[in-house]
Amino acid sequence: MDKVSENPFKNRTGSDMPLIAVTALFVTLYLVSNIMAVKVIGLFGLFYFDAGTITFPFAYMLGDVLTEVWGYKTAKRVIWITFFCNILMVVCTQAGVWMPSPDYLESNASAYDTIFTYVPRIVLASMVGFLSGELSNAWLMDRLKRMTKGKYLWFRTIGSSVIGYIMDSVPFVLIAFLGVLSTRDLLLMIALQYFMKLGIEVFFGTPMAYAAIHIFKRTLFKVRVEERR
Repeated sequence: MDKVSENPFKNRTGSDMPLIAVTALFVTLYLVSNIMAVKVIGLFGLFYFDAGTITFPFAYMLGDVLTEVWGYKTAKRVIWITFFCNILMVVCTQAGVWMPSPDYLESNASAYDTIFTYVPRIVLASMVGFLSGELSNAWLMDRLKRMTKGKYLWFRTIGSSVIGYIMDSVPFVLIAFLGVLSTRDLLLMIALQYFMKLGIEVFFGTPMAYAAIHIFKRTLFKVRVEERR
C-alpha cells in the first residue's frame, strides 16, 4: 500500500498566520472606514471631518507593518487585494439597494438605501486616494528604510505618512464631498483630516507599529528556526 506523501505546505501555517492576520485587519479597516465616511462630524460649527478619519490611520499603521516586516512587494499585493475588496463591497451593497423590500420594513430599507447609495461615491474617492496615498506611503517607507539602513523606524513611519496622507486626503475629500459641502468646509475638512490622521499616527499608530513589528519579527524568527530543525 502506497504511503500518502505529506502536504509540503502544511508546516508553513505558523509563518503565514501573521501575514494573514495583518492582511485581514488591513482590509477590514479600509472597508469600515469607507462605510463610516458617510457620516460627517462637525465640531463647534467650524471643523468637519468624516467618521472614517478615526479608523483610517490604523490601516496606514498596518501598511507600515506590512512594508517593514514583509517588504514593499508584499505590501503592494495586499493594497491591490484591498482595492478589489472595496469594489466587491460596492457591488454587493448596491445589489441590496436594488432588491425590493416589504412595505412594513420601508423605514429600514430607506435607511439602508441612504447609506449605501452614497457609499459608491465614498468608495470611488477612497480608491483614488487609497491607491495614490497607500502606494506612495509604502514606496517611501521602503526607500527610507534603505536610506537609514533599517534604523529610525519612527522617522520612516511618520515621514512616509506625511506624504501619504496628502496624496490620500486631497483627492478623497474633493471626490467624496465636492458639491455637498462649501469650498470653505472642503478646505477645512482636508486640513483637519490631514492633521488628525497624522496626529493619530504619531501618538497611537507609531507606538502600535513598533509593538506589532517587534512581535511579528520575533514570531517569524522563531517559526523559521523551528522549520529548519
